Amino acid sequence: MDYPKIWFLRHGQTEWNAEGRIQGQLESRLSPLGIEHAQQQAGLMAPILAQGPACYVSPLGRAQQTARIALGDQPFITDARLAEAQAGVFQGLTRQEVAAEYPEIYAANPLNLDLFCAAPQGEGFDAFQARITDFLTGLSEPTVVVAHGLWGQVLRGVICGLSRAEMAALPNEQGCIYQLYNGSEQVLR
Repeated sequence: MDYPKIWFLRHGQTEWNAEGRIQGQLESRLSPLGIEHAQQQAGLMAPILAQGPACYVSPLGRAQQTARIALGDQPFITDARLAEAQAGVFQGLTRQEVAAEYPEIYAANPLNLDLFCAAPQGEGFDAFQARITDFLTGLSEPTVVVAHGLWGQVLRGVICGLSRAEMAALPNEQGCIYQLYNGSEQVLR
């Protein structure tokens, strides 16, 4: 599939990111470092926003907070499909707590994308990817997306034609912008 140019911003570090706690669709505010991440993104966004792209943001607070900093006064549309993977019973737990309470699931899924999608009562990978693909197929113009780490891994993987294992192994940086176009990505720092 041929998608328009997309600039993907992962939200800045949150208090729970700093604690190693699984957020999923629960809320945690940006940490001071997370605010710096969003400010770094704001510095990179000026020439992109000058092109007049459509802007979409996850409804979750950490993405909204990042967007208000990184996009300045640029208007954006909140889209529920941009929410992070729903990680079921793992939400609110640290990775260590998941390892202690669900040792078999934890041992079988060392990477976050696989672990979150294996969570009991969670969304699961297929539904998560379908939600992201549904959003992507509706795009017809260059677009800025402010969302989440795992969401971005799947987005980047779909656009770049990666397998699920390759998606799960992608780096997940904050404070940068992933520019996606013609089946490849470039990291803007």
